[in-house]
Amino acid sequence: MQTEQIKSLVKESYGKIAKVKNQNFNSCCDSSGCCSDGDDFTSMAVNYDNVEGYQEAADLSLGCGLPTHIANIQKGDTVLDLGSGAGNDVFVARSIVGETGRVIGIDMTPEMVIRALQNNQKLGFKNVEFHLGEIENMEGIGDETADVVISNCVMNLVPNKVKAFTEVFRVLKTGGHFSISDIVYRGELPKGILEASELYAGCVAGASEQGNYLGIIKSAGFKNMEIKQERLIELPDNLLLQHLNETELNAFKNSDSGIYSITVYAEKLEEGKCCEATESSCCGSEIKTKATLQPEKQAGSACCGTTSIEKKGACCG
Repeated sequence: MQTEQIKSLVKESYGKIAKVKNQNFNSCCDSSGCCSDGDDFTSMAVNYDNVEGYQEAADLSLGCGLPTHIANIQKGDTVLDLGSGAGNDVFVARSIVGETGRVIGIDMTPEMVIRALQNNQKLGFKNVEFHLGEIENMEGIGDETADVVISNCVMNLVPNKVKAFTEVFRVLKTGGHFSISDIVYRGELPKGILEASELYAGCVAGASEQGNYLGIIKSAGFKNMEIKQERLIELPDNLLLQHLNETELNAFKNSDSGIYSITVYAEKLEEGKCCEATESSCCGSEIKTKATLQPEKQAGSACCGTTSIEKKGACCG
């Protein structure tokens, strides 16, 4: 699909979600048929029930992680949430920065921004704001505005990820960092999945191969990249069979390929300042990995997407 087609599809899908008052669908699936009612599978979304600052009215179950959990947000910080939706992560961040901080949400879907503004009006926060705009071109956000950038299952929807992460680098203060939860894949996804328009709005077809995704982050200038959390996403067979035949489905399930939710942390350092030393001495290239969101296998050390524990520094230049 062309860039403008993708953006139109995403706006239409998420605009419909924003208008639904009583959601009864899972994660990135919309009411128009990304997932049919009754699909029994592991949702991409994470439970926020015990998270301080959580506002149920702002939670549309569209995320795939909990980026604020590992974002190291401090009282008084300025936090920018990319693809802020109805304001779920914005309000969680607001509970951390307090009265002296500032939280900005940006979203390209007008209906989402309207719903977020309505939620904030009820809550009465004076240091929370929502902007209509695109992540690839955040004209309303000045250089070095944010101490912390967060995002939850949105960057995969952005057609030009190179430009998006370049913008993230621009709006971050020197010494600042981001915590981004997103969908990536390892290995190869079948062509039928990658080309399915409804799965683009469902956060899957727009996903990047993990190594490429991390390489884009490195190329934007970020250092000390670390995969803090990861979780395997299992799509139901009946959904996959809408885009694959039986042979393709079996081949995919028996391969080493998979779709994952990952939460990535990275820093914007002063020019010329080296990052923390790694075993490979590859400043900014080695991707350290931490805990999983759920009790699945622990990830090994990963250098630009290489998940082999034994092979380190393979992409270091």
